[in-house]
Amino acid sequence: MAEEAGTRLSTAERAESARLMRVNHSGEIAAQALYRGQAFVTRDQQLRVKFHSAANEEHSHLLWCDHRVRELGHRASRLGVLWYSGSFIIGALAGLAGDRISLGFLAETEKQVTEHLERHLSLLPENDQQSHRIVRQMRDDEQTHKDAAIREGGTELPDTAKRAMQGAASIMTGISYWI
Repeated sequence: MAEEAGTRLSTAERAESARLMRVNHSGEIAAQALYRGQAFVTRDQQLRVKFHSAANEEHSHLLWCDHRVRELGHRASRLGVLWYSGSFIIGALAGLAGDRISLGFLAETEKQVTEHLERHLSLLPENDQQSHRIVRQMRDDEQTHKDAAIREGGTELPDTAKRAMQGAASIMTGISYWI
């Protein structure tokens, strides 16, 4: 187990960190699929490049989370294919609504992910500095994606859409915590 000098995690702390990082891993699967779905349907070549770039960054986050979950002696969610396929479809539907709405969808997604990662920072065991560093970097990157989507002209989504997104995310994170 790759733990930093002077920081030993108990079995319970290791299990909790692994569950939270598994949730983050699932979120990164979903995020890259959302962006690839949006890229698939946009007609704007520059926007397509930006969506692919964001998806590639999410893939880096995915690898960090996967590596950390395994370091902690656990496994990633067994439902990755479901998270990816469902998210790709959702991303494509957001993209079909038009680029401004698609960018607004990206901004709202990243806003919710940033809030989610903030919660995880408060839930991770205090002495699991490695997981904390990963989650902080992911949070900062997601904030950058959100800000870029707004600068590019993303429009604010209706509250009903935001609540639907929160509900879908809550289901995914709840299941990924255990499976």
